[in-house]
Amino acid sequence: MTPLVDVMLVLLIVFMVTLPVIHDVARIQVPHASSQREDLRSAHVDVAINATGEIRWNGEALDDSAVAERLAAAAKIVPQPEMRLAADRDVRYERVARLLSAAQSAGLSKVGFVTDPHAK
Repeated sequence: MTPLVDVMLVLLIVFMVTLPVIHDVARIQVPHASSQREDLRSAHVDVAINATGEIRWNGEALDDSAVAERLAAAAKIVPQPEMRLAADRDVRYERVARLLSAAQSAGLSKVGFVTDPHAK
């Protein structure tokens, strides 16, 4: 019976000899890749609701009808901006739900919630 080491050595030599031949036969043109960074930051609008229920659009105080107009205008922008909603912890949820419903009705589909990761 032949020792297993001899058999493995022969197999290794056979693979070492045939591998360059296989590599030369299969000539493939691979695609070129670029390493340039793309700016992946999307456009966004900052919407804030304070404890009294006042809505601010990018820092500007608005009433409900003006907010609905801005939501409709933002929904038509291509690519659609993300609405980043920052609501005070003491605001009634009903107010937040009405704003989210208005955003959905306007066709705004990208909504993010701003939180404070350091709050206890």
